[in-house]
Amino acid sequence: MRESARPRPSNAHGARVPVALTLALAAACTQQGADTDPAKSTEGGAVSDASTSAATTTESTSAGTDSAGTSGVTSTGEDTTGGYIEPDVWEPGISFPTPREPTRRGLLDRRGLIHAHSVHSHDACDYEPKDERGVPDEECAQDFHRGLCRAQHDFVMLTDHNESFSSTPFTDALLYRAERGDALLEREGQPVANMISCAEVDAGAATEIRPLVLAGCESGTMPVALAGHVSDDEAERAAIYGSDSADSIAALKAGGAVVLVAHTEDYTPAQLIETPLDGFEMYNLHANLMLNLGKAAVLVAKVEQGDPGLPHPALALLPIITEDPAYLDTWSMTLAAGARRVTTMGTDCHRNTFPQLMADGDRVDSYERMMRWFSNHLLVEPGPENTFDERQLRDALAAGRLYGAFELLGFPVGFDFHALEADALTREIGGESSLASAPALRVTAPTLYKLDPAATRPLLTLRLLRATAEGWEEVATASADEGAPLDLEHTPDQPGAYRAEVRMTPRHLAGYVGEYSDLLTGDFVWIYSNPIYIVE
Repeated sequence: MRESARPRPSNAHGARVPVALTLALAAACTQQGADTDPAKSTEGGAVSDASTSAATTTESTSAGTDSAGTSGVTSTGEDTTGGYIEPDVWEPGISFPTPREPTRRGLLDRRGLIHAHSVHSHDACDYEPKDERGVPDEECAQDFHRGLCRAQHDFVMLTDHNESFSSTPFTDALLYRAERGDALLEREGQPVANMISCAEVDAGAATEIRPLVLAGCESGTMPVALAGHVSDDEAERAAIYGSDSADSIAALKAGGAVVLVAHTEDYTPAQLIETPLDGFEMYNLHANLMLNLGKAAVLVAKVEQGDPGLPHPALALLPIITEDPAYLDTWSMTLAAGARRVTTMGTDCHRNTFPQLMADGDRVDSYERMMRWFSNHLLVEPGPENTFDERQLRDALAAGRLYGAFELLGFPVGFDFHALEADALTREIGGESSLASAPALRVTAPTLYKLDPAATRPLLTLRLLRATAEGWEEVATASADEGAPLDLEHTPDQPGAYRAEVRMTPRHLAGYVGEYSDLLTGDFVWIYSNPIYIVE
């Protein structure tokens, strides 16, 4: 069967509703609804010195220090210095670090954000990210840092807006602070990434998991993982960042970037095919909000009223998380036409929309809350001792080895999607296999990490879908309660782009959804994978 497409007015390129208007609309809807260590190597991805290439913590059972200046943590993420003790049971609002060791066929699963705005975006921090002297809002900057650490991400690919980003020194754009204990990664003496120190975070994080910060920009396109500003001249680089021309995209790629675009609702499949991009978004939280603005406004009104029937604060926006057929159909039609594009999930956090405080004392739109909801999982080739740096992240993203997970529903462990050819050769997500190789597409359902044994198990459904010009066509499906063996295998008989999906009926959230009991029987996407390409 094919997923039905919802008619949607086409938007001009870049013509989306600004957040300020979103707020105005939300306010109106609320009134209506009130009643109801520097690691150095050669440039260009050349083989680096194994003793200095580490960009994250290494596996260790002692508090030793690796060559990048990061302390060891155990494979479960427990800080062996005694600062962090991993919770025994998951509940909403708890994040876990990714396993330190490879999880499948030698690949590391590294989790993080792609599309996030810091104090170097003009519209972040309630539209006042810097004062008249250009000094960043320290409280907002700390909120970003604290959220990133507590969400226990391995990386963040920033996408600050051109108005501020192009005039910001690259080291500052990496959010580097020496006094905090951050460590810059350098290539040929130039900073390319920043290992954030989480040592100052008071609670809720394995403080020796050091998120890797990469710089990028959201303007004409959305280049991420830049290795430096594309020009020493501010006006020239502002022009390049602000353009979506083929020449500008080529300059961005030459500068090390993976060139994406955000807000897929602003693009037609033809634009995504004709523009020499690397990818676009399969999901964006801002777009999701615009689809459900009335529901969001009612929720905010209930927050302001202190309504006791609200869901757990960590599940605040679960009632408005829905799929957007425009995103799904555009994704399918683009791939069905033969284009290969990686797709990402955009948090698009600004901390500028919902300042209301929830029961936990934090803003509705705090960086921490936004950063915990979902993430991008990159499957990276590990360096020595299971380390990685910005190059492996960039390579995994460009290769399409990515799946997205809504961790607000729980942390998935063991998800796998690959093609196994007749000669036992494996093709990973983002890879290619031919029909002549008789590939079997295999999907393995994840389990919920540290789910409370007393909780009702959620229902999981695996789906395998093929991109067509009319939308995603389901070719195989299987369901079972979480924890029961659940696998799906399909041998394709026609070429195409095939992706896997894990859906969930979140029965385990009983006791956390307040008066929104219908959520317990709802059908939510838990995981979206990028495709495997089957060719003739």
